[in-house]
Amino acid sequence: MSAQVRLRLLPSARCLFDEPIQVKVAGLRSKQVVTLRARSTDEKGVAFNSSASYRADGRGEIDLTRDASLSGSYIGVEPMGLLWSLKADALHKYFDKNKALEPFMVNFSVHEEEGGMLAQATNERCLMGDGVRRVPVKEGNMQGVLFTPPGEGLFPAVLDLSSFMSEKRASLLANKGFIVLAVYLFLDKPKLKRINLDDFEAAVQFLQHQPKVSSKGVGVISRSKGGDIALSLAAFVPGVEAVVWINGCSANVAFPLYYKNRQILSALKYDINKVMSTKSGAFIAKYSMHDPLKEENKASLVPIERASGRFLFAASEDDLNWDSKAYMDEMVDRLKRHGKKNFESVSYPGAGHYLEPPFGPYCPSSFHAVAGMPVLWGGEPRAHAAAEVHLWRKIQEFFRTHLN
Repeated sequence: MSAQVRLRLLPSARCLFDEPIQVKVAGLRSKQVVTLRARSTDEKGVAFNSSASYRADGRGEIDLTRDASLSGSYIGVEPMGLLWSLKADALHKYFDKNKALEPFMVNFSVHEEEGGMLAQATNERCLMGDGVRRVPVKEGNMQGVLFTPPGEGLFPAVLDLSSFMSEKRASLLANKGFIVLAVYLFLDKPKLKRINLDDFEAAVQFLQHQPKVSSKGVGVISRSKGGDIALSLAAFVPGVEAVVWINGCSANVAFPLYYKNRQILSALKYDINKVMSTKSGAFIAKYSMHDPLKEENKASLVPIERASGRFLFAASEDDLNWDSKAYMDEMVDRLKRHGKKNFESVSYPGAGHYLEPPFGPYCPSSFHAVAGMPVLWGGEPRAHAAAEVHLWRKIQEFFRTHLN
């Protein structure tokens, strides 16, 4: 390494996962071309890498908030490009970073054109801020993890529904001043035959009884299959005041939904013959779902017109998992027909199914544990990364406004 070349991560090398950093290099020769690299390893031991070439200015400095990448994993001015463009060598790998207690560690380095390393620095991106408490919860069939912000409170409460175990979104929301209970749909349920809404009602009631919760109204955030569970909570369960639905369906998907020991919604099924294969080995499932608006499927539609709480619908226009934008448009039209104004919606051109909190690696495809095969999620990396930044801010504003 060169003693005179310095790589700085500002304002600090340690930050929260969803906070941007400024990457700066100094001590280079005037107009010198170098390669910046990032490397991280996920919780399964899979290595992810990115790189981009930059030309220093006349003072031998590079600032990623100002300067454009000339080539590499992305081109142009992308201050956080080295993070969202992190990619595994193998196909269909999702960056597994789901345990809140362990930070997301990223090594940044500067290299000469010949490959020699000039400087390096490590970015520690924490999921839990100072003072946030994490407590595993198990009551009856309800199992999850509760995150509580520091301080006496009182705090708005949010139920985070994920298909599989992930503490990322819940812990990051707790940093913003929300009490969040993360619950997983498929935890220890590999042979699921039906879904009981009562289990999720128990989660809502658990949150309502937390001593630091500011009101009886609870928010719910969801994506994918969790989306129709969140809609059903709003339609059938008292106390659900604000629902964030991200790239879900307007109908109850895959499993019949039961509440108080009776079936309330049938299952919207899919046609395996309409799943499309691709050269990469991953499949496109978007066109395989049955049409929920056909007469024989209408018993699966979630009656969101019954809900008194607020909705934020967010759909990616390049979602290849299913047609989220069409489902969102149908729900908006239905609410309007019922004279409802308790919703807002946003759609993202160029974004794919896997919308997450910002600044993690973009995931174009990965193994779908329910479908049992690799699938394409869709999206263009730059547009998808920008959508995550915009939606994350909007989610926080939505919950703060409607959970007071």
